[in-house]
Amino acid sequence: MSAHRSRGTGRPRHRRRSTALAIGVPLALTAAGTLAYGTDLGLFGADAQTKASAATAATPAWATATADGFASVNALGQNGTYGGRDGKTVTVKTLADLEKYATAAEPYVIVVAGTITMDPIGKEIKVQSDKTIVGSGTAGQIVGGGFFLGQGVHNVIIRNLTIRDAYQGVWNDKEHDFDAIQMDGAHHVWIDHNDLRHMADGLIDSRKDTTYLTVSWNKLSQENKAFGIGWTDNVTADITIHHNWIRETEQRNPSTDNVAHAHLYNNFLEDVAGTDIKSSYGNYSRGGTNMVLENSYFQGLTNPVVRDATATLVQRGNVFSGTTGKNESGGTGAAWNPKTYYAYTLDKAADVPALLKSGAGPRSSIGTSASTTTATTNAAAATTLTVAKDGSGQYTTVQAAVNAVPANNPARVVIAVKPGTYRELVKVPSNKPHVTIQGTGGSRKDTTIVFDNASGTPKPDGSGTYGTGGSATVAVDADDFQARNLTISNDFDEAAHQDIANQAVALRTSADKVFLDSVIVSGDQDTLLVDTAAKDKLGRVYITNSYVIGNTDFIFGRATAVIDKSVITLKKRWNGTSAGYVTAPSTAADRKGILIANSTVNGDVSDRSFFLGRNWHAGGDATLDPQTTVRNTSLSAAIKTTPWSDMGGFSWKDDRFAEYKNTGAGSGAASSDRPQLTDAQAAAQEVADWLGDWTPTAS
Repeated sequence: MSAHRSRGTGRPRHRRRSTALAIGVPLALTAAGTLAYGTDLGLFGADAQTKASAATAATPAWATATADGFASVNALGQNGTYGGRDGKTVTVKTLADLEKYATAAEPYVIVVAGTITMDPIGKEIKVQSDKTIVGSGTAGQIVGGGFFLGQGVHNVIIRNLTIRDAYQGVWNDKEHDFDAIQMDGAHHVWIDHNDLRHMADGLIDSRKDTTYLTVSWNKLSQENKAFGIGWTDNVTADITIHHNWIRETEQRNPSTDNVAHAHLYNNFLEDVAGTDIKSSYGNYSRGGTNMVLENSYFQGLTNPVVRDATATLVQRGNVFSGTTGKNESGGTGAAWNPKTYYAYTLDKAADVPALLKSGAGPRSSIGTSASTTTATTNAAAATTLTVAKDGSGQYTTVQAAVNAVPANNPARVVIAVKPGTYRELVKVPSNKPHVTIQGTGGSRKDTTIVFDNASGTPKPDGSGTYGTGGSATVAVDADDFQARNLTISNDFDEAAHQDIANQAVALRTSADKVFLDSVIVSGDQDTLLVDTAAKDKLGRVYITNSYVIGNTDFIFGRATAVIDKSVITLKKRWNGTSAGYVTAPSTAADRKGILIANSTVNGDVSDRSFFLGRNWHAGGDATLDPQTTVRNTSLSAAIKTTPWSDMGGFSWKDDRFAEYKNTGAGSGAASSDRPQLTDAQAAAQEVADWLGDWTPTAS
């Protein structure tokens, strides 16, 4: 903003995979090379291909997704875990069809598109190898039973399902062995994004040397026994457990018995006060287990971390809030490093509750992006272009892939970007709608688009400086744009360039229906500019399951923008001081501005040093009516007790700034300096009110 310038390891038993596999956040793509095809041969250059067969023409990313963690490791004759991607995709709505395809010898991707009730109660379908069983959005539910994977069954994915309600009325039921998922001697299994609850015995049982197992992004709740591992004297199993929300469960959270390598990270264990369910322990390293426990968050648990005298447990970076009793580590086992076996990226422990409350469990975008039947697959797939720095894709830069999209393209084009740092400027022009830029790594940190222009940076052609909007690393002028599973950054060095205007934008949008899911947008001053094509044009932006990082007016502009279920991270200035503004809306009088909902605002900055926002009347335009609403959000002590500020001679009290039911040390009671919405007012300031007739859908 131009107005800113005036202010101041153990023994390896298997081969390590050579690259990080493409999953770990919602809707990550598989290795992009398998998806490089277009709607017409040659449309995007000689390297683009057309998939001719009906069975593959509509294959969406979730149908070919592969596991991370130990399930990704090549071992026991199995190269990672990819489920039924080599077989047909079928849709089932009955128990008979589900059992038919799950127990078949050949591979299948099985889409559960409704509620299937087990008969008899407690039935566990005996799943065979090479299967993906995935819920269609949030519609896929298994009631009164679950799945069993027997000795030698391998390469199985169970994903995006709700499995619930086999409970028989007896807590700690020893008569009914009704589990959501039981594995006896299986290997290479990935259990991801499920909601498992209220079964008779346990939610997940990994037994009898089951190995190369990854359990990720699940919700486990309302159960006596959450997740038991063991039932063996052999210390051979390798298991990864990450980003799971385990709440209101009494024991086995998990109980990990005789596991050679147990890697637990970024899990959220929660015992809610005042309920009938009381935890007896949290993570338990039993028998000969060698456990690494990293960056997890324990809330209200009794005995959050327990270790047998014979076990080894290494703790790093965990957070304990309101816990009591045992919190143990130590042991004599050999030290080991999970990165010896696979790549992974840790989220900050303090961010884990917000991440998992928004990201764990079934996702509406998984299992729904293509139309499938038991006989054929008819829908046309999106065109996918691949980008890789090492030359293994169709293009080596993101901008080259954008340039290859034809003007006025009528359908979705996915630009799948392999892990790496892409130092370049990217612009998606207004005549190229329906573009998705998606990182294919296991984390949004694996794929980064970064540059270092600032407002005052001279243009190479000598025609002046870039200006604030022109400094953006990524600039989006096209409607219906999407980005996910990547980082967009501006790393301009303010300390070295105090001689020029230092507004430095990471991402600028000036379009309608912009959807950002599982991204990091990082900078210092003016990180995220949410704009519109013109003052009288509508521009809606929806950001979810993401991070926005900055220090001064770092979420700003005139768009109608929602930041939902995300983390806003406050950052110190270039000189180490703490002072800043989260938002600077420049909203038109008849539009909605910036809404922050169901999120967390935190950061390593001084207490009471940041405003939630100030009113930007761009160009001194008195007709503007800037708006920021912050609701149902956790505010750290960094937020000032008077959280709004004037700007450019305009009083914020003449514009639209309010809060509603925020929590945390930075929240406060209603006053003339801290307006709070009434319940009636809040009912008209929900996410849906901001988005209107648009429902963001991943594609």
